[in-house]
Amino acid sequence: MSEQISVFTFPQPTVNGPLHVGHLSGPYLAADLAARAARARGEQVVVTSGLDVHQNYVLTRAENEGRDPHAMTAEFRDDILDTYARARIGYDRFTDPLDAGYPPVIRQLMNHLVDSGAAPMREITLYACSDCDRTLHESYLSGLCGECKEPAAGGACEVCGTFTQVETMVDPVCGRCGGEPRAFQATVPVLRMEDHRAALIETWLRAELPPPVRELVDRVLRAGLPEIPLAYPTNWGIDGDGPLTGLRIGAYTEVALADLYGIARAVDPGAADIAGYLAAIGRIGRLWHFLGLDNAFWYAVYWPAVWAAAGVARSPLSGLIVNEFFTFDGAKFSTSRKHGITATELLRGHDPSIVRLFLAWDRPDRYQSDFRQHSFEAFARSAEPLLAGVRTNSLDPALAATELARGEAALTPIAFDAPLAARCLLTLLAGGADTGSLRAVLTGLG
Repeated sequence: MSEQISVFTFPQPTVNGPLHVGHLSGPYLAADLAARAARARGEQVVVTSGLDVHQNYVLTRAENEGRDPHAMTAEFRDDILDTYARARIGYDRFTDPLDAGYPPVIRQLMNHLVDSGAAPMREITLYACSDCDRTLHESYLSGLCGECKEPAAGGACEVCGTFTQVETMVDPVCGRCGGEPRAFQATVPVLRMEDHRAALIETWLRAELPPPVRELVDRVLRAGLPEIPLAYPTNWGIDGDGPLTGLRIGAYTEVALADLYGIARAVDPGAADIAGYLAAIGRIGRLWHFLGLDNAFWYAVYWPAVWAAAGVARSPLSGLIVNEFFTFDGAKFSTSRKHGITATELLRGHDPSIVRLFLAWDRPDRYQSDFRQHSFEAFARSAEPLLAGVRTNSLDPALAATELARGEAALTPIAFDAPLAARCLLTLLAGGADTGSLRAVLTGLG
């Protein structure tokens, strides 16, 4: 493959429920739009994603509903893939944690971090619930973010992106039973992110990061890059081996390593070991991550640190395309709380071309937007005749050319603005003008 290959990624959804419309409105559709537009320009693009199976949110839902967690994850995996197909969202490499060959690769990469000294085994203080004895991390930890004081779980605050753990939270308790934290000592692999400060700063200086992410990076630097355990004594996740026997690899670390592996295999399908993965990463010309603001800490801070620790000499990161929340009737979409409309529901009842065009038109690019059923239906009534060829006005050819150029430019990563592209397409359709690549890209039919 050419050295100028571009890689676009969208996040691995957590399989604790089906995808909802908020997911589609954000990184999933955006990455597909950008990839289709890039290919229409003649660029070489690889799109990668996968699944996040091992956050303990998954086990929590299974236990709460009395279901077998493995059967549940397989069911939601199939539903997510069906949603992608219905929404015409494509990808070139899909890394599936349910494949038998997946855990050995993650163990290989994790052991490389330990054996190389990048993540040494250290005795540190962790916390367990004083009542149910669960190690307090991810969904097993609940409290208020120490930075913005909003409700948060372990990992990263969904509101401001700050890294959250017992020591940095206000009133931390067990997320399952409300028990108080109890300190205990454990020997686990630890990533000292300060060791990679220079590499991270170099990446941040040249990458395109939106203002909220820049603010997050500034806060992290002022507070000091944290030390993060890479594995825990816990009850869900990939079992470690060798020095990690008795521990499970942390879900966020797993996804960072899975991204490294999946992207490398997309660039070079023959890559089969650490050296091969690193060589493949070195061949990337541009890497763009599409994500929601709630994932900004992981993609802007943690992923680059893990990759640097794994041996990536220079991050290929070009930038992050970040969206705000897309709410449902005024409240946040939530898989765990079952609030919102699932993507499959919407796609089964409506033309996917209209769904894609509406979600591009109403995408929460720089501020939150809100899904309302009556607004969607009004949009569909307006857009369907235009897609069917009904012309409602005339458009001067010079204006049409300008509108087309503006719309196509809005689907480049550096200037990504899906709402603008959708509005340009609607203007061109109404005027009976040439739509270039816009119609095919936005509807997914080309």
